[in-house]
Amino acid sequence: MNSSYANSSPLLLFLSPSRDTLRLASSSHLPPLDLITKGVKMTEYKLVVVGAGGVGKSALTIQLIQNHFVDEYDPTIEDSYRKQVVIDGETCLLDILDTAGQEEYSAMRDQYMRTGEGFLCVFAINNTKSFEDIHQYRLLHPTLYMTQDQTFSSCLDLVDLLYREQIKRVKDSDDVPMVLVGNKCDLPARTVDTRQAQELARSYGIPYIETSAKTRQGVEDAFYTLVREIRQHKLRKLNPPDDNGQDCMNCRCVVS
Repeated sequence: MNSSYANSSPLLLFLSPSRDTLRLASSSHLPPLDLITKGVKMTEYKLVVVGAGGVGKSALTIQLIQNHFVDEYDPTIEDSYRKQVVIDGETCLLDILDTAGQEEYSAMRDQYMRTGEGFLCVFAINNTKSFEDIHQYRLLHPTLYMTQDQTFSSCLDLVDLLYREQIKRVKDSDDVPMVLVGNKCDLPARTVDTRQAQELARSYGIPYIETSAKTRQGVEDAFYTLVREIRQHKLRKLNPPDDNGQDCMNCRCVVS
């Protein structure tokens, strides 16, 4: 396996379209950092992709890494990928953790939430359940109570209430770099309205981006926007607001 990286370009390339081959990049098989960077000094960003099972987290990640759409659903436990990119003129290394959405792996969440710098919170725009899902999670965030004539995406419930609150608890901070991602926007059967998701993202001061892992629409934008959020977060820590809370770096824009 080591020889397979010897003649590779600065970008970490995956030549096989199969997901089994892509899993060679899992956390236990990552190549040495110097083989990826080839001596180029760069910033490393630790990105974590979270969301319910089946929303397309792995498909988004593999599309970014390999420009390939994986259409079969193969539940992930935990996979890691690295990719060298240039964002706004800065060469950087993305260290991406693709996580399990299934509830039986929820015990693993604290660890990756502790080490991640930024979180891509993914839901599927075509996955909806009714009020019972809202009722199930609303106790985690009582201010988001909804009346019985309202419906929402079950995946969005999970991202909004479960993941976001757990991330904030583990990181012990309200200011955590996140991007809300509505995936599968190529599908015609939309059940989560764009405006709903935009309003939710706006209420949290985080960007919202719609993506399609199949067509690649918005894929780079989602990951690159998260890197920009991490950069802004670091700047805010270096330049905290004054007593009046005046700091232009605290301005958060919603991307649609």
